[in-house]
Amino acid sequence: MKFTFAHNNINVLNLEKSLAFYKQALDLEEARRREGPDFTLVFLGDGQTGHQLELTWLHERAAPYDLGDNESHLALRVDDMQAAHARHKSMGCICYENEPAGLYFISDPDGYWIEIIPAGR
Repeated sequence: MKFTFAHNNINVLNLEKSLAFYKQALDLEEARRREGPDFTLVFLGDGQTGHQLELTWLHERAAPYDLGDNESHLALRVDDMQAAHARHKSMGCICYENEPAGLYFISDPDGYWIEIIPAGR
């Protein structure tokens, strides 16, 4: 199964938890990292495209981020929707399904939504 970005920065409360989620759920790998005195930036890639997702971890941040009514999301294409859906169902991270449209959304540890769409779209 291969995921490729369709649609870059999000802030995360727990970097290790987020890295584990993106690896397990979407096969994203760390491409590079930048350390600052009070922040860490980790760039994730899919190994297929040049697009990367930047995770920003502010070291002193203790409170979860308020995502409000912002309906922005990431979108990734997958070549095997059935296998992807089964993986995400077993992880318990599916937060919304739109069967008529043939897509669904998963939610990461910070509550960001990620749209999963078939490769042909």
